[in-house]
Amino acid sequence: MRNFAFRWTALAVNGINEAKMKLSALDVGIVVTYLLAVIVLGLVLKKRASQDKEAYLLGGKKLPWYLLGLSNASDMFDISGTMWMVSLAFVYGFKSLWIPWLWPVFNQVFMMMYLSVWLRRSNVTTGAEWIGTRFGTGPGVTASHTIVVVFALLSCLGFLAYGFVGLGKFVEIFLPYDSVAEYLPFDVKPAYVPHFYGSVFTAVAVFYAILGGMTSIVVGDVLKYAIMTVSAFVIAGIAIVHMQGHYLPVPHGWFDPFFGWTLHDLDWTDIFDEVNEKISSDGFSLFGIFFALMTFKGILASLAGPAPNYDMQKVLSARSPRDAAKMSGFVSVVLLPVRYAMVTGFAVLALLYFDQLGLKTGDSIDFEKILPAAILQFVPAGLLGLLLAGLLAAFMGTFAGTLNAAQAYLVNDIFLKYLKPDAGNRQVAWMNYGAGILVAGLGIWMGFYARDVNSILQWIVSALYGGYVAANVLKWHWWRFNAGGFFWGMLAGIVPALILPVVFPDTLELYFFPVLFGLSLIGCVAGSLLTPPTDERTLNEFYRTVRPWGFWKPVRERVQADDPGFRPNRGAWRDTLNVAIGVAAQCCLTLLPMYAITGMYRHLAVVGGILFACSLILKKTWWDKLPAEKEEILEFS
Repeated sequence: MRNFAFRWTALAVNGINEAKMKLSALDVGIVVTYLLAVIVLGLVLKKRASQDKEAYLLGGKKLPWYLLGLSNASDMFDISGTMWMVSLAFVYGFKSLWIPWLWPVFNQVFMMMYLSVWLRRSNVTTGAEWIGTRFGTGPGVTASHTIVVVFALLSCLGFLAYGFVGLGKFVEIFLPYDSVAEYLPFDVKPAYVPHFYGSVFTAVAVFYAILGGMTSIVVGDVLKYAIMTVSAFVIAGIAIVHMQGHYLPVPHGWFDPFFGWTLHDLDWTDIFDEVNEKISSDGFSLFGIFFALMTFKGILASLAGPAPNYDMQKVLSARSPRDAAKMSGFVSVVLLPVRYAMVTGFAVLALLYFDQLGLKTGDSIDFEKILPAAILQFVPAGLLGLLLAGLLAAFMGTFAGTLNAAQAYLVNDIFLKYLKPDAGNRQVAWMNYGAGILVAGLGIWMGFYARDVNSILQWIVSALYGGYVAANVLKWHWWRFNAGGFFWGMLAGIVPALILPVVFPDTLELYFFPVLFGLSLIGCVAGSLLTPPTDERTLNEFYRTVRPWGFWKPVRERVQADDPGFRPNRGAWRDTLNVAIGVAAQCCLTLLPMYAITGMYRHLAVVGGILFACSLILKKTWWDKLPAEKEEILEFS
C-alpha cells in the first residue's frame, strides 16, 4: 500500500500528460496527502482503541453526540449512494426526493423521536447481544442470536460490495489504467480495472479502521464531512452561475415533486430519449404503486429500528439515551442540505452540458457515471483534488463504519460468546484485526460479481430487509413475541430473500417485499405461539429498563405491581405525531437546496417557512421531552 502511494506521488512529481492522466499534479498531491493522513490517524489512535472491547467497538461510549452525528451523516454520504442519487436527480428531477425512501431515509426520524432512546437504554455492544436482553437465555435465544449475526454479516457484506462497485466506476474515469500501468509490477485486464482501484482504496480504509476502531472512524468521518461540505457548496455555486441565462432541457414535470399513478408528465421524448428507457428499466413507471409499496415498506422498516450496521453502532456508542436521540436527529440536519446541494448541482450541470460528458457506451448510457463525468468536466484543479479526496474519504468512511459493525458481530458475538469468553485485550485486538481483514476480503469478492450499484442497493434495502422487518417490529411492540418467533420469522424471510432474486432476476426487488414480509410475519407469529413465552423476569426487566410502548399490558401490570411508582411510557401518540412532523421537516431539508440552485425562490420561501414551523413544534414536543441527561442505564444481569 505504501509503495503504491509513493508511485502516485511520483506521478504527481513527474507531471504525466493531463490528457492521459486527467488529473493535475496538485490534485494528485491533495489525494495522496489525504490517504497518508488517514493512515497516520489509524496509527495514532491504535493504542487508545486497544484498551478493551468497548474502547475499540464503541469508542468507550465517551464520544460527544454531535461528533457521532457528523460521523453517521458522513458514513451515509458515500460515493455509491451519491452516484445513484445524482442519476436519480438527473432523470426524475424533484420527484427524486421520494426514491431514497427505499432505504428508508426517514428511519432517522423514527430513531430520533424514540427508537434511539430505547436502543441505547439496553446498554449492549451489538444488535445480536441485544437478543439476550429481550429474550433471556435458552436454545431459542441461541438460534435467534445466530440468525441476527448471519443477517448482520450478509447486510454488511452487501454494503461493502455496494461501495466497492461504485468506487471502481468512479476512480476509473479519473485514472485511466494506461496512465498508471507503467508504474505497476503487474498487468490488470480491462474488465477488472475498477476492481483493482477498489481494492487499493479499500486497503487504506481497512488499515485505519482496523487499527483505530470506532474513535479512528469518527475522527476520520468528521474530517471527511468538512471536506464534503466545502465541496458541495462550491459545486452548488458553480451550478447556479452556469444556470444564469439558460434553461434546463427537461420535461415540465421535472420541477414538480408531486406525482400521479404514472410518470406521464416526465416524458423525455425528443429531449434525451434514452432517459425513458432508464425509467422503464428502473421499474418506476407505475410510480404511484411504487411509492405506496416503498412507503409501506419504509414505515415497517423504520418501526423495526436500525439494522445491525454502522448506524446501530453509532447509537450504541452514545453517552446516554438523550445523546443517542440528539445524534440521530442531527444526522438529517447536517446531511440532507449538504448532500442535495452537491447532488442537485451536478445534476443541473449534467443537464446543461450532457453531450460533453461522454456517458454513452455503445448504444446505451451509464447514468451512474454522471457524477464522475461532471466532476471531471466542471471542477477546477485544486478543488478537483479536494473533492476527490472527500469522495474517496466518503467511500472509506462508509466502508470503515460497515467493517467496524461486522467486526463487532464476529468478535463479540462469535469469538467472545462461543469460542473464548475469557480472552484478554491482546487476543481481542488481534481477533478484531483478523475479522476486519476477513470481512473486507469477502466484501471485495462479492463486489467482483455485482452487476451495478443499483442492483446491490435494491437487493439490500428491499429483498434482504424484507426478511428482517417483521421480527424486528414485533420485538419492540409485542410482549408475547419470543426467541422462537424471532428465529423462525427471520429465517422465513431471509431464505426467500436469497432465492427470489435469482429465480426472478428481472423483477424489481421492492415487489418481493410484501411476499417476504408476509412469510416472515407467519414465521414470527407461529414460532411465538408454538413455543413457551419469554420468562417473566427477563420481560419485566426489559420493560422496566427500556420502557417501550405497544402491546405490553400483562408485563406492565406485573411491573407496576412490583413498583407502584413506575411510570409506563404513554408517549405513543406523541411519538407518532413527532414522526409525521419530522418526516415533513426532513423533506423540507431536502428541497431547500434543490429550489435554491434552480432559482425557484418562491418555492424556497414556502419550504423554509414550513421547516421553521416544524422546528418550533418539535422544540416543544420532542426536544423538551427528551430523557434527563443523567438517566440511569441499568445493566441486565
